[in-house]
Amino acid sequence: MTEAQARMDEDGRAALAVISANLRMAGNNPDRPWRVQPSKRNPVYGPSSYAVRGCDRKFDNVGTAATAQDLVCDAGGVAAPDSIAVTYEADRFNTVALPPGGAPTDCLGKPLDVINADLPVVVPPGPNATTQTVTFHVAENRFYIDSPGPDAAPSLYCKGNGASSTPGPLVENVEDLHLTFGTVPAAAPMDTANIAGYLNASGVVNHTALDPLDEAARWGRVAAVRVCVVVRSDRPVVGGEGSARFLKCDGSVENSPPDARLRRTYSTTVVLRNRR
Repeated sequence: MTEAQARMDEDGRAALAVISANLRMAGNNPDRPWRVQPSKRNPVYGPSSYAVRGCDRKFDNVGTAATAQDLVCDAGGVAAPDSIAVTYEADRFNTVALPPGGAPTDCLGKPLDVINADLPVVVPPGPNATTQTVTFHVAENRFYIDSPGPDAAPSLYCKGNGASSTPGPLVENVEDLHLTFGTVPAAAPMDTANIAGYLNASGVVNHTALDPLDEAARWGRVAAVRVCVVVRSDRPVVGGEGSARFLKCDGSVENSPPDARLRRTYSTTVVLRNRR
């Protein structure tokens, strides 16, 4: 029992750490030296871009959508684990860089494509700007719950956008992922406003407090994310249904667990640092 609990704690912390690290980088797109307006930052985001985008179930096309803009949220009525896509400007310091050149990577360690853009750059000592080709990278990582087969352990999965990247498991025995989004009202300034409340993904898309914003702009009002995962033991370890009961991410008690495994919830709240 003690060994099972220790393994669950390790898996729960690992799942939260991976998702939290990505959320803290969501929207990363820093100002660059020797640039002039309106090109101080690399052109990572446009009006229809997403730094974060969630779904109350798994995205229908989580493994095939070209970008976060193309993701389609499953409209089915059956309760299922949530999913989320996170994007940010990546470099060798905020990803696991590949030797020898330090190429930045996605969530599964696949190298990201180089993006080129022609932008005005001031060449020292200046002061005039000339058009130069700059390079940068963008990571887009999608997190969700899946399993490789009907009898295999459910796991936290990720689909990245690196070269030849395919979905892969990150942490085993993660059964559920529940996300709520701390949202700022439509007219409030992002840098000073307080979070008005936490909504699920469908609430972000449909709540009247965010009218008349389009969907991309609505997700741009998310300033924090509450993350909860349910982790199970890798084998049955309890003697009866009463001992297998557990507190779910929504705060209710599961009185009819499916088997004799231990289950526990792990949660955290992450502030999105790069909103502006």
